[in-house]
Amino acid sequence: MNAIISAVELMDALASGRPPVLLDVRYQLGGPPGRPEYEAGHIPGAVYVDLEGELAGPAGKEGRHPLPDLTVFGAAMRAAGVGSGGDVVVYDGGQGWAAARAWWMLRWAGHPSVRVLDGGLAAWRAQGGPVTDDPTAVREGDFVPAPGALPLLDADGAAALARRGLLLDARAGERYRGEVEPIDAVAGHIPGAVSAPTTENVAPDGRLRPAAELAARFAALGAVDGTEVGVYCGSGVSAAQELLALAVAGVPAALYVGSWSEWSSDATRPVATGPQPG
Repeated sequence: MNAIISAVELMDALASGRPPVLLDVRYQLGGPPGRPEYEAGHIPGAVYVDLEGELAGPAGKEGRHPLPDLTVFGAAMRAAGVGSGGDVVVYDGGQGWAAARAWWMLRWAGHPSVRVLDGGLAAWRAQGGPVTDDPTAVREGDFVPAPGALPLLDADGAAALARRGLLLDARAGERYRGEVEPIDAVAGHIPGAVSAPTTENVAPDGRLRPAAELAARFAALGAVDGTEVGVYCGSGVSAAQELLALAVAGVPAALYVGSWSEWSSDATRPVATGPQPG
């Protein structure tokens, strides 16, 4: 199954006899909660999911957005109407980071059919899609997480992958190079990692670039046949968008959830700065 769905395709799916469960995952790093925006207007039938409370655990030594308690995650998904079968579509305001985190969490936890609305709510509005502030009546689902369906990296695994394969850093290039660090205590990147900012995955209209363009981009970075690929970012959110782009390009990859927020919190771990490795 394709990892993304267009606004037009979603309109058709919602009008069908078996519409997907629709999750609104609007979120801004450091910004206000997304629920008020959801309550002011959302795609009809969508249910709000809170990234920080339901798609991530409390910030701590494992990073700012570690994996959530699976009991909490499973309960949140069932309350949103997610079942063990049937389709799920997730969307956010358009950046794609939060929706991709929900997509990755559900896929990693064993759900077989999850897609991201390409371009998010902005793309939906651009196609004339309706929005509503009406509450969504939810029929509770029966989804039970079965983790491990997608590969996952810890800090040691990310370090090893940077040596034997390709570890992509999804943050902005200036953060990778160590020129600025607006959030974490230490600037730089995991030694051996390759800079691959998420901004280069999207076209000017906010949608992901075509699969062939993404495949060419990642191949140029070293994601060729036979190469093991992993991704990290600041805290495991924007890296999910990179994983989504990789999936569209046909490249399997693992997520280092703790990402730089976990790596840089341990003074014993090495830090590199400067441009791409030779």
